[in-house]
Amino acid sequence: MIQQLGLQLYTLRNCFIDEDFIDLSFRRMAALGYTEAQTAGMPVCTPDRFIALAHKHGIRFVGTHYDFGKILNEPEKTMELHRLWGTTNIGIGGMPGEARTSLSALRDFIRLFNKTAEMYAKQGFRLTYHNHHFEFLRIDGTRTLMDILADELDPATTSFVLDTCWVAAGGGDVRAWLEKLAGRVDILHLKDMQLVRDGDKLVATMTEIGNGTLYWPGILETAEKIGVKHYVVEQDDHFLDGNPFRSIEVSAAALAPYRAK
Repeated sequence: MIQQLGLQLYTLRNCFIDEDFIDLSFRRMAALGYTEAQTAGMPVCTPDRFIALAHKHGIRFVGTHYDFGKILNEPEKTMELHRLWGTTNIGIGGMPGEARTSLSALRDFIRLFNKTAEMYAKQGFRLTYHNHHFEFLRIDGTRTLMDILADELDPATTSFVLDTCWVAAGGGDVRAWLEKLAGRVDILHLKDMQLVRDGDKLVATMTEIGNGTLYWPGILETAEKIGVKHYVVEQDDHFLDGNPFRSIEVSAAALAPYRAK
């Protein structure tokens, strides 16, 4: 069962225009049952005000998507910010573009990520990696980028933010990947996928939980079995009536049967 429901704040990025709107957004989140959050980028207010406004409404931060350059080059400032926000999960939203171009470039990225993660782990932090669909391209004719990330990222110092929609969009089996990464998924991104028409083509796109084709009873059962710690709804776009709050309300309602009472 989902003990606490979270939201990736990138979903509400267009609402965070000043402190008043941030305050209102957190209040509306909490009213819908969201008590955890993962950040993406920096808010328009100061970091201490941002976390204060979240705490005002009973919301705690459980992870970030943070700038990889700052993670590499400003470790003390990065750790200071994450201590302020009360989370040990320091994440990136995806690998740099050049790391996708060849197997050797991918392995260079993995070595750098592991080396950096080892340094952060000594201070009690864990680096997290969030997937999209491009990781399911076969980079060496046999294995996908995701296969190599799973095999070569250090499970002692790193973890995955597995994104259900992007796994499915890449042709992966969400439950199989959860099982493969057992014990290594601290944060699971809950995002549904649907097919829509684009001219004479059918394309996969993200949608609210329950409005797509993913099999949530099986996904959530597997997630609990393999030790997922935080369940975080994320919807990047394609909101109902153009309103992200309408979309996160629908997702929260669809997840209600899987919430702890």
